[in-house]
Amino acid sequence: MAVLPALSDEAASAEARAVFDEIRETRQTDYVNNFWRVLAHDPAQLKSVWDRVGSVMGPGALDPVVKEMIYIAVSAANGCGYCVHSHTASARAKGMSPAMHAELLAVIAMASQTNALATALQVPVDERFLA
Repeated sequence: MAVLPALSDEAASAEARAVFDEIRETRQTDYVNNFWRVLAHDPAQLKSVWDRVGSVMGPGALDPVVKEMIYIAVSAANGCGYCVHSHTASARAKGMSPAMHAELLAVIAMASQTNALATALQVPVDERFLA
């Protein structure tokens, strides 16, 4: 059960509705997903997070689908089901194939296992990796 309800456009403040409009414009859709609608309870935080997401996930050195796949991996590691689902949908829309998704999941699983082993064994970092 959600801690706070997702706000409709009518229930959101004018500041939050302005961010909703930016989301619609940027994404070329009339849909504003629940994450943003729940953040709308704090319009300043909503605006701040939306602006940061735009900066980080926008054009850069990394391909957009790679950014989404990284987001999926971090979300899986952090146990955020909402983010896993929303960024999987976004990665698919940006070109992630079923084969890429399967390989991503294999990498996430492998990294989780080797991270756990290295942590449990307290393996010292090789000197050459510290450079």
